[in-house]
Amino acid sequence: MSRSQLSGAQQLTTREERVERWWRRLRGDRSPDRERFTLRARIGVLAALVAAAMVLIVSAAAFLVVRQNLTSSLDETLRQRAYLAAQSDLSNPQLLTALPPAVLGAADLHIALVYSSGLATSADPSSMPPVGEPELEVAQGGPTQPGRTEALGGVQYRIVAVQAGDGRALVIAQQLDTITRVVARMGTALPMVGLGGVVLAALAGVAVARTGLRPVQRLTAATERVATTGDLRPIPVSGSDELARLTISFNAMLGALAASREQQRRLVADAGHELRTPLTSLRTNLELLAAAAAPDAPDLPAEDRAELLTDVRAQVEELSHLVGDLVELARDDSPTMTTEALELTEIVERALSRVRRRAGEIEFDVRLTPWILDGDASALERAVLNLLDNAVKWSPPGGTVRLSMVPISPEWLVIEVADAGGGIAVEDLPHVFDRFYRADASRTMPGSGLGLSMVAQAAARHGGEVRAGRAPEGGALLSMALPGRHVAEPGSP
Repeated sequence: MSRSQLSGAQQLTTREERVERWWRRLRGDRSPDRERFTLRARIGVLAALVAAAMVLIVSAAAFLVVRQNLTSSLDETLRQRAYLAAQSDLSNPQLLTALPPAVLGAADLHIALVYSSGLATSADPSSMPPVGEPELEVAQGGPTQPGRTEALGGVQYRIVAVQAGDGRALVIAQQLDTITRVVARMGTALPMVGLGGVVLAALAGVAVARTGLRPVQRLTAATERVATTGDLRPIPVSGSDELARLTISFNAMLGALAASREQQRRLVADAGHELRTPLTSLRTNLELLAAAAAPDAPDLPAEDRAELLTDVRAQVEELSHLVGDLVELARDDSPTMTTEALELTEIVERALSRVRRRAGEIEFDVRLTPWILDGDASALERAVLNLLDNAVKWSPPGGTVRLSMVPISPEWLVIEVADAGGGIAVEDLPHVFDRFYRADASRTMPGSGLGLSMVAQAAARHGGEVRAGRAPEGGALLSMALPGRHVAEPGSP
């Protein structure tokens, strides 16, 4: 690519990026910078905002309280001085005017006498305090003036007036520069201290968030690891808080996922192994038929051709059953079950009639009990059919298969199917209902090892269970317990 073409491509990319950013702003999408605003940063900012609000409230309250206390303290001091002055010789106008101004200046006080006529006298006109209506009201016999702030010549004064005889009031004032300086310093110091507190709160919030969210970060890393590598190793759990419980739940989910994956892996491996034998036999038979149909091939006897076609038909049927069983068993979750009130005796009789048509010389000893349960008729019929087919397969010609429905409590019934075969080896009993499990003695027998697994699945879907043991007749005894209720026969109490 030439330099001009490369430059044109870069310009096109830049233009596309600008258009994309424009469209994001138009749609109100969040920018990448906002997307990078992590939860830890948000917690830090929230902690800083909360600290700022608290610092603002506390600083404002402290500022107002301190200013009010300083002002109240000054008012009380001025009031006590005013009372003492009113009771002393200072209430005499001649003595007040003869008082040296330096004395009042050294004390930073301004004293005056206010008459009810509105006239005011002071030791020095330059030290005359601000006088107004409140002070005149005191001179005219009104209550003591509690204290007020007045500006004179750009200077703030705190003024108190008390009665000093008939028709007179003693007014005493003091500048507020000292209080103003203290309040100003506090107004400067409090924001600085508050700013430091906000910064420390933000840092503490980030630190706490980093520590508290560490398990969440581990969970995030684990989910990313699972999504990227498929590694289902559990996460170490520390502590016993909510995040630890979340980690335990996540580990349980990983365990369930690992078990499901292992189950699917075994299912695929076992299914491949079970499908290989009938497919190989089917392919061999089809190749023989194709070779016999070649123009220069010797003629295949009609009996051999019929036997090959019979084998092909049987193998196709076996494959169909095997694929159907695999589809039924490959589901991780329980299939959707249509639940309705069922008469279990009718279901057992339908399965028994189907088995009898292909059982040959096998006899059946049947003992039925009326029983009602809620469930799926097709799943239960298939389960009973698989139990009976298994018993017929292991019974010798002329043998007897016993089928019994035995109530063991008012809420439970057991369907027992016993064959006349050689029974099940002790080491094989725990694995009879496992998928694709076949004992050594059954390797040469037809079947896929899925029938009894479907019995166990149907029993579990109906809240029951299955067991395998040895029958009194000497053969295998397979039982399926199901919940329900007994149906009283007509005429019984």
